[in-house]
Amino acid sequence: MLRSVSAPAAPDDVVPTHAAAAAHGRPPLIVLEPLREFLDAQGLGAGELQAEPIGEGHSNVTYLIRRGDGSELVLRRPPRPPLPPSAHDVLREARLLRALWDTPARVPRVLAVGDDDTIIGCPFYVMEKIPGEAIVFSVPEALDTPPERARIAEQLIQALVEIHGVDWRAAGLEGFGKPTGYLERQLRRFGGLWEINKTREIPAVERVAQWLGEHIPESGPATIVHGDYRLGNTMFAPDAPARLEAVLDWEMATIGDPLADLGYLCMMWSEPGDPPGGLREALGRVTRSEGFPTRAELIARYEELSGRSMRELRWYVTLAVWKSVVFMEGNYKRAQAGMTDDPYLVHFGEGVVQLATHAEEVAFGE
Repeated sequence: MLRSVSAPAAPDDVVPTHAAAAAHGRPPLIVLEPLREFLDAQGLGAGELQAEPIGEGHSNVTYLIRRGDGSELVLRRPPRPPLPPSAHDVLREARLLRALWDTPARVPRVLAVGDDDTIIGCPFYVMEKIPGEAIVFSVPEALDTPPERARIAEQLIQALVEIHGVDWRAAGLEGFGKPTGYLERQLRRFGGLWEINKTREIPAVERVAQWLGEHIPESGPATIVHGDYRLGNTMFAPDAPARLEAVLDWEMATIGDPLADLGYLCMMWSEPGDPPGGLREALGRVTRSEGFPTRAELIARYEELSGRSMRELRWYVTLAVWKSVVFMEGNYKRAQAGMTDDPYLVHFGEGVVQLATHAEEVAFGE
């Protein structure tokens, strides 16, 4: 799994031993020697380790692990503390990926799970590396034509419909999430997270929360919900025709209302004429290029393939923006506390306020 964006590395991120980590003022992200012993015991490569951060680095932390024999693996772990309750549960994420492996959902194979905190200081899992490209700021050269851009979007919608079509009970995911009351729980959970995460008062957050609570739509049958479904969280094969190989970053997944995923995808999907700034500008500007469909066309294609009504989609888009406000404020709080070196988060304080304003615009049609 090779991501196109890498988080910056600090000197104390990767250390050889726990003894070496004691010299630093905060816990490391990777401890090489005990990790090598764990991988050896699992039969996952041989030789010394090199660890390189990959991905956007704003949430769970992902590392490319290279071994002396040429093996390449991918490790997922939580970010440094402090963390809100239940956030960044990588063991839960690993359970889901294993359950989905034999379904039509496109996921990477989990190779090992480390639930012993003494290895690198927290739980983690190791998965296969999937060759390809994550499309965030640019499209791979072989796919950078209008017909292939259209196919990228088609693959994205097809993969989402496949996820929502999985029989989650048959996959062994009974108890992974509650199939009823998902939207109400989302409002309670993220309302509570806002109280934990907030670094200042932002009245727009409260106003949007009230609007969401007063206009909750009736959900259809529950499905697996990815929770962070966007183009940048997928892996495409590098050559034409465009082929989505895997959907990544499942830490927010649960059982619930599938339209929450579509609302989030629309929130992150940029199109010509959108105003500058915000998450669409930061993580979705690439879809303004010729060949990518508009949000309305994405919605129509999902409706055609899934058979679900799009009548209340504005509510779901508002929910997605509001949740992003809460989530990004938590990341900003970690950055202010010195628990991440990601410059995108360190300077995102005003971005949170802009997101809250955008949530109001979507909710109230401004």
